[in-house]
Amino acid sequence: MSAPDAAPKPRLRWRGLLRWTWMDLLWLVFLGGLAALPPVTEIHKQLILAAFALFQLCEQRLLQAAPRRGPAAAVLVKIGLATLLIAHTGKLAINSAYYPIFYIPVVTAAMLFGPWETIGWTVAASAAYLSYLWPALHFYTLDESGVEELTLRVFFFFLLAMIINRFVTETRRQRDLYRQTAESLAESNRQLRQAQAEARRAERLAALGQLSAGLAHEIRNPLAVIKGSAEMLEREAAGAGGVAAELAGFISSEVNRVNQLVARFLDFARPLRLERQPAAVPEMLDQALQETRERWPASRIDVERRYAAALPSPPLDATLCERAFANLAANAYEAMDAGAGGGGTLTVSAQPAEEAGRPGVRIEFRDTGPGVPQPMREQIFNPFVTTKASGVGLGLAIVAKIVDQHGGQVRLLPDAGGAAFEVFLPA
Repeated sequence: MSAPDAAPKPRLRWRGLLRWTWMDLLWLVFLGGLAALPPVTEIHKQLILAAFALFQLCEQRLLQAAPRRGPAAAVLVKIGLATLLIAHTGKLAINSAYYPIFYIPVVTAAMLFGPWETIGWTVAASAAYLSYLWPALHFYTLDESGVEELTLRVFFFFLLAMIINRFVTETRRQRDLYRQTAESLAESNRQLRQAQAEARRAERLAALGQLSAGLAHEIRNPLAVIKGSAEMLEREAAGAGGVAAELAGFISSEVNRVNQLVARFLDFARPLRLERQPAAVPEMLDQALQETRERWPASRIDVERRYAAALPSPPLDATLCERAFANLAANAYEAMDAGAGGGGTLTVSAQPAEEAGRPGVRIEFRDTGPGVPQPMREQIFNPFVTTKASGVGLGLAIVAKIVDQHGGQVRLLPDAGGAAFEVFLPA
């Protein structure tokens, strides 16, 4: 019989509280030096210095856990510890040689806050230090040299705070500038990669368009002969009936289907001639959705329309844009009808937008179908690329061509439980 597995050791959460660095070691060394200086036998002094060391080691965790209130708490704790320390390091706290300990909360405030907040915290630290002046006046008289000494000490608090804060503020400004530059370069690289991808796609589309146009014209001529012969054969065999008439009908129907496919090739290859006019995008979307619904009258698909108010009316070719929208809607219908259950929801939204400094309209078609497989996402707008068993793969390619001719962009959004296509049309 094997021994039972040993229980997992509990994780010591406090280990993650302390993150030791060489700066922390230097901090401990300097505080240890203060602890070794007189008065060495003052137990309160040693405890306060130990509290300083422990809090400094835990300060970063505090700032991360409470980014809004942590900085104020850190400065307040250090002011309190500094005030206690000078109370136990001299007969009169106001004359304690340890008064520079107030530099610690002052520097902390300068590093964590802006200029005005730093001045405020320095005033608080100075007030905590000068609070011991009142008890001293009951036993001693404050002469002119004493006033000058105290004033000099307090002025050094403010001088140090302003120097540190200016340095930290400039460092933050440079850091923000570098971050903005990095973000700008990343965005420029993304746009460059997108432009390169679109250029490559445009080259492929141009080459395939020329090939499709040539093949379509060459195929149409024999198709016309086949169709005419099939019609004559069908008329000859109509009286006899039987297998000959049925085969002639098959030939005629298949020729019609191939002819429709050739027509789609020609539509894809033919240069577009845009007739731009200011167009109402919601009306075009409604017309495209109505046409799609008529093609699938029995489908169990719900359509949600989310059109923003006061949409701009960009100059568009209404016929071509309605066709592009109808293709996107048909793509969603086919995907959801083919899925398990044969139904779903198509959400169509339109809202004002701006891309690359150009105002326009952003239209989104989002369905609840199976989505686009990851290996096909990069080529989904290329001709002859399709996820359907009976598809040709020209619907989305025609959409991309129409949108490109309008100076817009069409993209496939990240997968979120279905397919989502976004179209931007500049105004």
